[in-house]
Amino acid sequence: MKGFDEQYIDLPDYILKCTAQIWEGRDIASLNWHYADDILIRTPSGFSRGNMSGKFNTMATLAEFPDRKLFGEDVIWSGNDEDGFLSSHRLLSIATHRGGAFGLATGKRVVFRTVADTFCKNNRIWDEWLIRDNAAIANQIGTTPKEIARGRISEGDIKFPFTPKDNVVGPYTGSGNKNEWGERHASILRKIMETEFSVIPKEYDRACYLSYPGGQDVHGWDEADKFWVGLRSAFPAAEFKIEHQIGRTDNLLSPRSAIRWSLSGRHEGWGRFGKPTGANVYVMGVSHAEFGPWGLRREITLFDEIEIWKQVLLQAEN
Repeated sequence: MKGFDEQYIDLPDYILKCTAQIWEGRDIASLNWHYADDILIRTPSGFSRGNMSGKFNTMATLAEFPDRKLFGEDVIWSGNDEDGFLSSHRLLSIATHRGGAFGLATGKRVVFRTVADTFCKNNRIWDEWLIRDNAAIANQIGTTPKEIARGRISEGDIKFPFTPKDNVVGPYTGSGNKNEWGERHASILRKIMETEFSVIPKEYDRACYLSYPGGQDVHGWDEADKFWVGLRSAFPAAEFKIEHQIGRTDNLLSPRSAIRWSLSGRHEGWGRFGKPTGANVYVMGVSHAEFGPWGLRREITLFDEIEIWKQVLLQAEN
């Protein structure tokens, strides 16, 4: 790859090797070259700038989960050597909770997923969108996303989570590619958000495997319907927007897609987030999909329920 170290065979190799080097190899100093000096990082909890923020956040996570193992499940990417690449990297992490942002040490084993969308060029990362299933951690250590959000607010953390007004436009302004599998996935999501839930039995494999926020691993049409109806019902008039879309076909892999999306609007319906509050909420979401002969066979959707609850509670209490 033009501009990248010769040790990397291709973009997935670069992403997987750098991730292992930083986290399990404990080479946090490598962020000095892996992250651009002025990298822009967006997470559901907020916006940060510069590789020092990345180093601080990495160390804090390692302090709380010191034995964390990160298994790269997939890297779905678009781009080229000249313009740079956009990588949507999905990880499954296994760790022991030793205390930190999620409260006092519980010693509990936790399993959770993360998706990092990163703009890569010339051996560095310049833009990042990072979504972690923090609700899965909360549930597995014996609490709930709502209680974690309430606890942080009571401890004085009243900073409002990320919304588009916090964003700074970085060097990556692309929207992905126009591959047929990304188009098919986008069509499914748009129909769901238009409340055409009948698309699920039409487009999903009856034996589909589904991973949803909170560490939920389920199967079948009924579970897909339950999840998407519950989300849309909570924010029935919220604006749905596809922020980035990639489709790919690669040797030895199912056709697949990575879509980063958002919901922006009021919490004015019963659903996944309980009694309607009227709070203005921004949901930063991401969905990976794999397709087979009978339709969408695997779906992984993530958003940070703690930060959604924090938005709801901050407005309810003010």
